[in-house]
Amino acid sequence: MIQFVNLKAQYLTIKDEIDQAIQTAIDEVSFVGGKYAEIFEEEFASFIGAKHCIACANGTDSLEILLQAMGVGAGDEVLVPALTWISTAEAVSSLGAVPVFVDIDPDFYTIDLNKITEKITKRTKVIIPVHLYGQPVDMPKLMKIAQDHNILVLEDCAQAHGAEYEGQKIGSFGDCASFSFYPGKNLGAYGDAGGMVTNNDEIAQIARRIANHGQEGRHNHVSEGRNSRMDGIQAAILGVKLKYLNKWTESRINNGKLYSKLLESNENVNCPKILPNGKHVFHLFVIRTNQRDLILEFMKEKGVECSIHYPVALPFLTCYQSKGAIPADFPVANRIQNEILSLPMYAELTEEEIIYITSTLNSYEY
Repeated sequence: MIQFVNLKAQYLTIKDEIDQAIQTAIDEVSFVGGKYAEIFEEEFASFIGAKHCIACANGTDSLEILLQAMGVGAGDEVLVPALTWISTAEAVSSLGAVPVFVDIDPDFYTIDLNKITEKITKRTKVIIPVHLYGQPVDMPKLMKIAQDHNILVLEDCAQAHGAEYEGQKIGSFGDCASFSFYPGKNLGAYGDAGGMVTNNDEIAQIARRIANHGQEGRHNHVSEGRNSRMDGIQAAILGVKLKYLNKWTESRINNGKLYSKLLESNENVNCPKILPNGKHVFHLFVIRTNQRDLILEFMKEKGVECSIHYPVALPFLTCYQSKGAIPADFPVANRIQNEILSLPMYAELTEEEIIYITSTLNSYEY
């Protein structure tokens, strides 16, 4: 069986460093926040090219806290792409605000920049572009739209560590950015972890305060907050792995190129397109085919584990049915949700494995 993602394969390549980092954090009793979280914050901010990084407990918390720090509250509207993981939308709802869905681009699957303006109302406070699957959004174009309408931008970079647009790191364009370090991410911890990135001093101060029970200094609770802190062991692990992220990213990109080359003659498969001037980091390698469910089972029978990200677009989830969306409202997301299939993708995937995966897929009889 070729696994969809093999986290152990990555661990084995850096085992000694990881084991040492974990042991050192334990020896120094650095369990919550502390030295290793502070070091990682500084190093990750530098990696992104941003002024501030605030480590937190997970990616969903990072979205919620940043929205709160941006002043989002009850009755506000936040624009969210129709196809992504639910965290992006539920973070909005958690503050009493309203997620407003925007259809996706038919080529790149990210928020359709041409459909944003029609969704803007006087209550629109924030736009959340999601750099889905590792594909960057055209951020200069999106920032122009936001600035013209006096709207803030929160980049959801949960799948886009190291992605770029015109040579600039994703996560450094918007007013702030959210990162998840869930184990399966391009930069993943060995448990939950998240990060908030911004160049805005005020947002950084508020976000850090919220994440630590509203404190500015011990026992100085300026406001009510929450408990969302990265633990020291996860921070130490991420500090080791960050050194290898560029190398792993190049491997993912090369794997993506090989996939596309070996599938280019298959007229029944659409491989990912890459946004011009963008650096796609292939958190996922997502193809499209009109016999997706049958192929998913076929690949499994042949020993290849595939997955679907995401089988139901957000507007059509049970929890959002009260909004009354119909397929005609989101025609691209509605069509694509039934066609997308994620093939195995990770830096340690071998050429032989990719050849087997693609030859198996090419052997499917339509």
